[in-house]
Amino acid sequence: MAHDSYHHGDLRAALVAAGLELIREVGAEGFTLREVARRSNVSHAAPYRHFRDKSELTAAIAEEGFTLLAAEMRRAAKAAGTPRQRLVRAGRAYVHFALRRPEHFKVMFAARLDAERHPAARRAADDAFAGLVSLVVACQEAKQLRDLPRLTVARIAWAQVHGIATLASGGQFQLQTRAAVLAFAEQAMESLIEGLR
Repeated sequence: MAHDSYHHGDLRAALVAAGLELIREVGAEGFTLREVARRSNVSHAAPYRHFRDKSELTAAIAEEGFTLLAAEMRRAAKAAGTPRQRLVRAGRAYVHFALRRPEHFKVMFAARLDAERHPAARRAADDAFAGLVSLVVACQEAKQLRDLPRLTVARIAWAQVHGIATLASGGQFQLQTRAAVLAFAEQAMESLIEGLR
């Protein structure tokens, strides 16, 4: 039975987890805060202590997703190697994230992250992109990428890996395994960088 107090730790995190579970089942538009509350075993009013409405919950899911994505890309790029190799590994990590966390990925790019209404989510998204820009700058400084405007190059790289991630998530490539998709992502990033040298 739903109740007003939550005794199992962080209610906000539990609501986000329930939201992700519902997105997996019914899609980003098909769930309600009432159902999130029911799944979290709290009263229907409890979610409103953390989220004014459903858009705030989806923004929190997006924020978590961008934070996790940025961390995974940083981890992938941290290993030894040339700036080019680090950029390729970060691109691979982006695709891998989308395949492992499809609910986060859908919400991250479907939610309208208004800087005034959802500042934390907007910051998380901007931080993730800033990480990509820093990898592009490192490649340019090492003369491994053409000296085009850094934001232009970062957006080109982002468009490439995002397109691969989206198509692969939808099964459009007809590649049989996750490893095959990730190998393709690496080849695509290598080809992109070669074209931008």
